[in-house]
Formats: sequence, structure tokens, C-alpha cells
Amino acid sequence: MSKADNMLSILWMLRSGKKMTAQQLADELEIHVRTVYRCIDSLCASGVPIIADSGPNGGFQILGTFADSPLMFDAEEQKALVHASVFAQEAGYPHTDALGRAVDKLKRYTNEKQLTQIERHSSGLSVLQPPIDSEQKGRLQCLEEAAGQRQTLRMVYGGSNGDAGTGSVREFDPYSIIHWKGQWYTTGYCHLRKDLRNFRVDRIVSLDVTDRHFERPENFSAKDVLLEQLLPDPAGDPSLVTVRIQAHDHVLNELKQHWLLGHALIERSPGEAVYRLDSTSLHSYVPYFLLPYGKALTIAEPESLVLRMAEVSRGIAKHYGSMLSGLPSE
Repeated sequence: MSKADNMLSILWMLRSGKKMTAQQLADELEIHVRTVYRCIDSLCASGVPIIADSGPNGGFQILGTFADSPLMFDAEEQKALVHASVFAQEAGYPHTDALGRAVDKLKRYTNEKQLTQIERHSSGLSVLQPPIDSEQKGRLQCLEEAAGQRQTLRMVYGGSNGDAGTGSVREFDPYSIIHWKGQWYTTGYCHLRKDLRNFRVDRIVSLDVTDRHFERPENFSAKDVLLEQLLPDPAGDPSLVTVRIQAHDHVLNELKQHWLLGHALIERSPGEAVYRLDSTSLHSYVPYFLLPYGKALTIAEPESLVLRMAEVSRGIAKHYGSMLSGLPSE
């Protein structure tokens, strides 16, 4: 580590309230004891009130008023940081190694009571997320770095199958990466389409940094762009289709939790819910989501969705019926 890193580490260790000798500090940081003395001299010169006690129980410590200054995190702040790290790591945050080192420092530079509380709270929270592979994490790191450095990327986007042979090549200005509904997306300006676009990171085949740079628009909101493209305004888009579903309220409550139907809901009354959906989702995605509810719901309109549900049901019945001839008879 650099001298600045050593000084900061010594400062954090002493701010925990523990009295430590130069040798203990050196052993903890794996540096020479002479380096410890030089760092402490520099800290004192910068105004840090470090005092030294000699004798068997001696060591360095910081005056209490300085140790209680805002740089130290209180118990609630420590808990929040540890919980945030759990969420980030389980979600596939691209800089998990650095995050882990930061949490380790937080644990290292606390006293025993604080450390016990941190460990208890960190083990009291679990997050279930689908894991991401190392390739996707590497692409997330590349996208985040390019967004920070404002560098244009050359991207091969493989579509739903991630097939490099059929992927499209484009230059892309990454404005942000977004985690939504268990998936990572990137939002920015696509030079191929000449417009803002969202891309699923798991469908990106490759990324290469170019020597071109871009300026991100002021007041840009990646969240707004993503939701606008994925979820059209149910009240303001005349091309959307009205869908009326009748069911028990507990079924309608479950439908409301779905990311698409919950957004598309425009009217709710006992036993009935009205949605506004685009025709593409209505006839391709929605039937497969509604099918598991079986006879628990009734589609009052549109008739096209009823016909599509019947078509999908017949297809599934035919698929499984074809398996019966291959099963051994009882």
C-alpha cells in the first residue's frame, strides 16, 4: 500500500478506540514498524491528536473528541452498509471484490462490540437472486467503467440466443447500467438506431472500448428510459388493448404483483380488474402467464385473448398428449 493508504488504515484502527502499539499496527498492516512511526508523525503533523503512553500497557490512541467525529460510522450506518453489500453482491454487482475489501476494512477497524453487532446483522439478511456468470460480470464492469469515463463501446449484441454468428454490431454510448427484476440492463445512445436504447447485458456477446468519447445528456434518467420502453403508458397510449379479467380478489391481488400487469392496471373493483396492454405482449407473453390460473379467472374481453388462450392450451395438450405413446403401459 502507499503511504497515504497506510496512514488512513492507521487512522481508522486508532479511531475504533483501541490502544495499539507500533508493533501491533505493523503486524496488522503487514508493514515495517519504522513505517508506522513515519505515518504517525505525518498524521500528527496534519492535526490528528494521537497520544502515546509508555510502559507495559502503553500504545498509541486518539483523543476521544476526535475519535467521535463524523468520519466514523455509527451502529445503524454500519448495519446499513453491510446490508447494502449483501444486496449488491447477490444482485451481481460488478465490483464485488472491491466491495468485499471495503466491508473487511469496516470490520477490521471496529472494536469487538461493534464487530459482533456487524456479524449478527450481516447474517440476519439473505437475498435470493439468480447468479450471473463471470463473463456477464466482466461486461458489467466494462459498461460501468465506460459510462464513468464517457467512452464509446463497440458492441456485438446477440439477441435472445446470445449467438455471436447472428449478432448485430453497433457502436454504443453507455449512459448507465440498471438492475431490474433480476436482470441487468444497460441504457444509452445506439449509433446504429440513432436513438436511446436498452440492452440486456446477458445478451451482449462482446464489448470493445473505442477511442471515441461522448457527453451524457443533463438530467438523464436511465430508469425513466427503461420503463418508458418496456412499459408504455396504459392511460395515454391509444394503441393499447383493453383487457378485463374477472376473478376472486386474491387472484387479482396476485396479478397486481406482476411487473407488467401491475403497471397496466387502470381500474380495479371487487372481482374485476381492467388493464391496458400492447397487442404484442397480449398475444405472446400474457397467455402463458395467465394459463397456470386455469379456471380461477375469466377473461371478459378481448375475445382475441380468449382465442389465444384456447390456442395455447390446445398446443400444450397436444404436446403432452404426444408423449403418452412413448410411456410404458401399466
